[in-house]
Amino acid sequence: MSSTIALVWYLVVAGPQGGMVVLPSTFDTRDQCTSAITEYQKQPVPAGWSVSCIPSASPYADDMSEDGGAQVTPQE
Repeated sequence: MSSTIALVWYLVVAGPQGGMVVLPSTFDTRDQCTSAITEYQKQPVPAGWSVSCIPSASPYADDMSEDGGAQVTPQE
C-alpha cells in the first residue's frame, strides 16, 4: 500500500494577546517558508508577536473528501 499526500506550508502570525492569523499565501517547502520568516525578522519585530510555519494538506489534492480530509486509496 502506498499513498502520497502533498503538504503546503502556511505562515501563521500570533499576537501578544493570543490572536492568530493564517496568511493567505502558501509555500511548497518548509525551506521556502522559513526563508520568508528570516526575511520578516530582518525588520524590528514588535514585542510579543511571533511567526511560525505550519504544514497542511494541499487544498488542491485530487482525492479530498467532503470534509476536506485526504482520501487514501490502497494500491495493490
